[in-house]
Amino acid sequence: MKKYKIGYTQGTFDMFHIGHLNLLHQAKELCEELIVGVNSDRLVGEYKHKIPVVNEQDRVAIVRELRCVNRVVLCDTLKKADAWERLHFDAIFIGNDWKGNERWKQTEIALKPLGAEVVYLRHTDGVSSSLLREKEDNKIED
Repeated sequence: MKKYKIGYTQGTFDMFHIGHLNLLHQAKELCEELIVGVNSDRLVGEYKHKIPVVNEQDRVAIVRELRCVNRVVLCDTLKKADAWERLHFDAIFIGNDWKGNERWKQTEIALKPLGAEVVYLRHTDGVSSSLLREKEDNKIED
């Protein structure tokens, strides 16, 4: 029996990498059903002020194919209480690199009365889509 019935995590999952996979595997170890929210291109543009390298349909398709993922939803908001209203998860998973972040402190406060717990999972150091993009931008052409 796993600790949570329904778990949820949300992200852009642009340029899918080992850090994404590690987070999803850790989350699935803790819940019977893992729902993954993939941020829409519009949402990413609003809060990151950039366009994802991989479009939202392809990002959804990639995440949907993972064995550890039970369901994928496209997300147009960062408000996790809104996601809870749709999905009724018991826990939301995020990398521990976000612990202490003001947005996540507010998320903890918003979800507590709904009975949902924020669970911080081990972050994979040294890898992110931003770092991969930066590395690609700095490539020296032959």
